[in-house]
Amino acid sequence: MQTYILRRLLASIPVVVIVAVVSFSIIHVVPGDAAHAIAGDDASPEEIEEIRKAMGLDRPFLVQFGSWLRNIFQGDMGTSLFYRQSIGRLLLDSLEPTLSLAFLALFIALSLGIPLGILAGWKGHTLVDRAVMVFSVLGFSIPNFWLGFMFIWAFAVNLSWFPAIGFTSALDDFPKFLRSMALPSLTVGISGCALITRMTRSSMLEVLGEDYIRTARSKGLREVVVLFRHAFKAASLPVVTLVGLMIAGLITGVVVTETVFTIPGIGRLIITAVERRDLPIIQAVMVLLGVKYIVFNLLTDLAYAYLDPRVRY
Repeated sequence: MQTYILRRLLASIPVVVIVAVVSFSIIHVVPGDAAHAIAGDDASPEEIEEIRKAMGLDRPFLVQFGSWLRNIFQGDMGTSLFYRQSIGRLLLDSLEPTLSLAFLALFIALSLGIPLGILAGWKGHTLVDRAVMVFSVLGFSIPNFWLGFMFIWAFAVNLSWFPAIGFTSALDDFPKFLRSMALPSLTVGISGCALITRMTRSSMLEVLGEDYIRTARSKGLREVVVLFRHAFKAASLPVVTLVGLMIAGLITGVVVTETVFTIPGIGRLIITAVERRDLPIIQAVMVLLGVKYIVFNLLTDLAYAYLDPRVRY
């Protein structure tokens, strides 16, 4: 197992290097002069030159890349050109709302999707299975922004059960935090639930037809034990793959939902950075997201090795 983990870690190093090079190069592939693009059309030559010096664009490429990479490893991601603040501070401030939304949505998706998928697989090709699949298709097909607006209209405007917009930190007021996150996390969680339900159902249908499942039933094991201990464990590898991709994608995939519910997360920070051509923020976010995908892919591979010993060999 240790050899497998070491091999996967070593394989991730070249990917991290490529992500760093691509992220840094973005400032050099912007059409025209990056400093002029940042300063705007009305900027004077002196202002453009000041920006170029502040960003180190007057130095050779390799020198700039080495300095930028050294600062990244030291935890210094630079300073935002628009906010005039540390990018690390901006990312930390935006991280709590995004992570809260992503993991609450994942909790909802797993809590509903796996039991529904197991139920649909167990009752395959029956009325129960068809009903679950109708819910799954609807959940996957409905756009998040439309669903978010419907939730706001129903539960915030008409019933006044939850706030329509905004975010409250869990450290400040936990009950209010849950109320502010209820509608956004449900909006994102329903689409995730639909995907997990379909994947779990397909895997369960395949596994439940295997000989060892019939053997387990013939021994007199309870159906719950057969379904969860024997069938679902064998059927969980595709689900683990999907969940790993969902976790990695949720952090950046909640941009629309954050916009609908006015949540000050990383998604809105990225949109503002693109609109304002704040390239240092875009660079830092690209590195962060690239490393995030690498880490979650690594964790998914380790989960494979734990669930299926054959993977380790």
